[in-house]
Amino acid sequence: MKAELLAQAQAWLADDPDPQTRAELQALLDADDETAVADRFAGFLEFGTAGLRGALGAGPNRMNRVVVGRAALGLIAYLQERHRTRVVVGYDARHNSERFALDTVELLRGAGMEALLMPRVLPTPVLAFAVEHLDADAGVMVTASHNPPQDNGYKVYLGGEVDGVVYRGSQIVPPADAQIAAHINAVTSLASAPRGTGWDIVDEATITAYCNAVTATVGASSARDISIVHTALHGVGTEIVRRVFAQAGFTQLQSVPEQANPDPDFPTVAFPNPEEPGAIDLAIALAQRDAVDLVIANDPDADRCAAAINDPDLGWRMLRGDEVGVLLGDHLAASLKNSAPPPVLAASIVSSTMLARIAEHH
Repeated sequence: MKAELLAQAQAWLADDPDPQTRAELQALLDADDETAVADRFAGFLEFGTAGLRGALGAGPNRMNRVVVGRAALGLIAYLQERHRTRVVVGYDARHNSERFALDTVELLRGAGMEALLMPRVLPTPVLAFAVEHLDADAGVMVTASHNPPQDNGYKVYLGGEVDGVVYRGSQIVPPADAQIAAHINAVTSLASAPRGTGWDIVDEATITAYCNAVTATVGASSARDISIVHTALHGVGTEIVRRVFAQAGFTQLQSVPEQANPDPDFPTVAFPNPEEPGAIDLAIALAQRDAVDLVIANDPDADRCAAAINDPDLGWRMLRGDEVGVLLGDHLAASLKNSAPPPVLAASIVSSTMLARIAEHH
């Protein structure tokens, strides 16, 4: 093995607090597996607007406690530079998610910052809501969203207004990603970083506030007498979806039992993305059996949603994203068309051009 690569690996071992990934890397060194070691040291995972995402494993080209810890330290430096001190941290049910979240709050406390940890595995939108609701300066969500089970990730949200950008709990946009990445790249050691205790646990009132805010978006005239099958695809969506639907008056909701509880291995799907072919087969089978009206599927961190209907001509089929967007756009335009001042419908360049026609119609 090349001396430079061996030195990099040995330095990494000295900085890694995780016995599992240390053992993984040491075994590769003992086997003199230069190809596998070189792959793990082929640069650092790149931090961007979606944060970090990659396969779990040892080395800078994988998701592990060193990479996550250095990302946390980079975020801390970015926030301290702007005199921001309050951060809320959430996590999903993937492998190592809770451990990565705990590393983050420990490092936040070690830096003298205020850290708030979500009380359990919860959807990403709850974390984003909590950033604004709790008047936090930033939020971290440990999740790889709809990636395969061997992956994990690290998303960053900002609160209030930062460098002239109004975030209010939204995901970072340029140039914040590059600025945070520069601070991450400047971190030379995780082992020397102080850690602390004394973080706060986000209370249930915040979860209730999120559910209330979601429920408030449902109009009084919306039909409640429809039957729905929901699948969380082994993710964290079941609890909040059931609670919000019941609170909003949608009582005919059932979950796909095989996929309702969190399972980081996603055993019943090849790929835990509700938009992938086959991912919602169990949900559609249940809908066919019980003659329900609608299927709704979330990805594992419940920030992505797919819907399926029983098409009179085609049978059960998933609605394309543009179709859902058109339905939502028409509903909102019809509901708000008499508002003052006149409402504006904005669409991204990848959205259906039909939205412009809907706006004209209303």
